[in-house]
Amino acid sequence: MTVTVFHNPNCGTSRNVLQIVRDAGLEPEVVEYLKTGWTRAQLTDLLARMNARPRDVLRIMGTRAEELGLTDPSTSDDALIDAMVADPVLVNRPIVVTPTGAVLARPKEAVLPLLERL
Repeated sequence: MTVTVFHNPNCGTSRNVLQIVRDAGLEPEVVEYLKTGWTRAQLTDLLARMNARPRDVLRIMGTRAEELGLTDPSTSDDALIDAMVADPVLVNRPIVVTPTGAVLARPKEAVLPLLERL
């Protein structure tokens, strides 16, 4: 069974979620997305799996999101995805993907229902 964690090792929540997955007896594929970046197709797929829109995973704190105008409600989903592909830090983390779904695990406990369905 494949579990993927899109992870930022500098983030405490991301480290905690990774540990929760491992404590559940799973060894996930860990993708350090700040190093690998995102593709439009990858983000679109993740958003569909989470039943989410780009604004739902937009990271504002510690990013240039406001400066870039991305917090403006009129900013289109396409513009948000373009910005996220250009600057991966604009995607909040961690995102956990399993065969039964995907979730932005903020707070960390948000991953538990996903793991229970495995």
